[in-house]
Amino acid sequence: MSTHLLKDLDRLKKKIMILAAMVEEATEKANLALLNRRSDLAAEVMCDDEIIDREEVELEEECLKVLALHQPVAGDLRFIITIIKVNNDLERIGDLAVNIAERASFLSRHPAVPISLDFDTMADAARRMLRQSLDALASGDIARARQVRAMDDQVDAANRNMFVQLQDLMQEKPETIERALHLLSVSRHIERIGDLATNIAEDVIYLVQGEISRHRTEKY
Repeated sequence: MSTHLLKDLDRLKKKIMILAAMVEEATEKANLALLNRRSDLAAEVMCDDEIIDREEVELEEECLKVLALHQPVAGDLRFIITIIKVNNDLERIGDLAVNIAERASFLSRHPAVPISLDFDTMADAARRMLRQSLDALASGDIARARQVRAMDDQVDAANRNMFVQLQDLMQEKPETIERALHLLSVSRHIERIGDLATNIAEDVIYLVQGEISRHRTEKY
């Protein structure tokens, strides 16, 4: 590996981790905005999304430049492909954080629904999945990456339970339908964050082993 390629790959790794930190902060703020009815935090998430979008585009352009300049092969090529894919998934998670923030902003201006919903636990599980997948990316730890796939079951189950609770609420109290629909959207967005964290974990497995693990039924 040439010195120039090594430096370029190191720069790409640093930039993806900076973007990851920004996206993690956005998801955390969005969840806090929901749980604490903080429209100010929701507004921050929506405002900062433009920065995340810009960073995502710049990083993709840098990856394409490295591909064209160095024409890497084997592990180096897998690394750049992984960065491109993770970059896209992080941008999508940022968009989901904005969606949650928008719902949180609406809900903060209306009375809380008259049932207890455990968004805190669900959001924390998705947050841990994202953190662990990013730690796996930084360290190349495929054991940690494989654990993320099993954690996704918890978030999926929480989303299904949330749907049942909110469906029952809308049937019993039709006046809550609008608010309940916003909460259903939040649940789905959190579930999608878990899915994208799983995608990142699967990309780490590909990076380290050259193994495409998507759509496999076996547990990791």
